[in-house]
Amino acid sequence: MCFHTSQTKKVLELENRYDVSLSDSYAREAYDIPRYHLNGFTHPHMLIIPQEKSSVLAHALWGIVPQNKDSEEISDYYKEAVRFGGGLNAQSEKLQEHFIYKKSVKSRRCIIPVTGFFEPHEYEGKKYPYFIKDKNDDVLSLAGIYTIINQVVTFTILTKPASPLFSKIHNKKNRQPVILDKDFEQNWLRADLNEGGINELINLNYNENELKAYTVSRDLFSPLINSDSPSIMEEVKYEGVSIN
Repeated sequence: MCFHTSQTKKVLELENRYDVSLSDSYAREAYDIPRYHLNGFTHPHMLIIPQEKSSVLAHALWGIVPQNKDSEEISDYYKEAVRFGGGLNAQSEKLQEHFIYKKSVKSRRCIIPVTGFFEPHEYEGKKYPYFIKDKNDDVLSLAGIYTIINQVVTFTILTKPASPLFSKIHNKKNRQPVILDKDFEQNWLRADLNEGGINELINLNYNENELKAYTVSRDLFSPLINSDSPSIMEEVKYEGVSIN
């Protein structure tokens, strides 16, 4: 699963990387602030590239909400949905059948740019967070879907069965987010993409040689510690904990 991410790039860097423009110029200053740890369960605002307007970076709430809800109901829905994972992730295997996902997958797919994400590794009954990033510090494109509640955009990150690398990292749930290959990421936003094309992009194996993964502080899991700081992305080694 993918409940914790990082986004430390400036808006201009994202605009240049994806050839897009920020939809709300007044939000530039806020999104230029680096976010070292975005905890999905706080439902933060993040930037996405939506299929319906793929030339922009739009701000959206992390945690997909059913289309039949009103904007005033979003907070209450999140409180109820926490037992289902808060809408933070969507299993790609259920895209065509789930009552929320099937309405979004055809015309409301999105790219979520992140500089990295965190996954839990279990060792001797304890969880140790791994940080996964591009080895050259490029942005990673996660695949997602979204809904629009009045004018509020809500999104979720797609997951799939773990690859060999992620099965070592996320060794309890054996899941991983869908990372789009740079050469095919724009295909994810194509209006004419059919079900077969969607599944093909989801099932493409991302080149694991392009990723760097290492353990970080267990402060990531503590609600009493503000882990949204540069130190949370620094490597911390633990005796016996290794995926090599």
